[in-house]
Amino acid sequence: MRGRPKPSLKARAVKWLAQREHSRVELRQKLWRQAQLDARSAMPTDPADETAAEAERIDSAAIQAQIDTLLDTLEAENLLNDARFAQSRIRVRAPKFGAGRIRGELTRLGVSIDPGAIDTEGSESERAHRIWARKFGPSVSADRDERARQARFLAARGFSADTVRDIVRGKSVDPDE
Repeated sequence: MRGRPKPSLKARAVKWLAQREHSRVELRQKLWRQAQLDARSAMPTDPADETAAEAERIDSAAIQAQIDTLLDTLEAENLLNDARFAQSRIRVRAPKFGAGRIRGELTRLGVSIDPGAIDTEGSESERAHRIWARKFGPSVSADRDERARQARFLAARGFSADTVRDIVRGKSVDPDE
């Protein structure tokens, strides 16, 4: 029994982009993994055959070229846009994470951003204070170990050391007051 034909790489890319924004690097990785799976499933050759290994190396270069061409086409059609991806990621991550964590995530995904772009979602101190108050309550702890635990929590969320220090010492201004 034959199944439905496999969707093309472009069809898969458009489907993924319809679900959410992707960076070029992220989409390239997804397409590469999918193309490798498709190529392996289509190869009925014996793995011990040296010509099969050579054909797979040649196919890898061809697949990479095909993916790069597809990504260029998607960018030209404005379906793939790293700036739009960065804005989307910042909007989603800013309520939960600090600028350091967001910047690191975007760098890992191959997107460089304007240093002030993250502050468009509220200042770092305001966002850190909201997260801290939601997790630990509105009052500053007198216990040193508890303040250290709170500082580790905020630091793990990507907030700067100065911001963390101000929040756990009660020096930050509550944005809701």
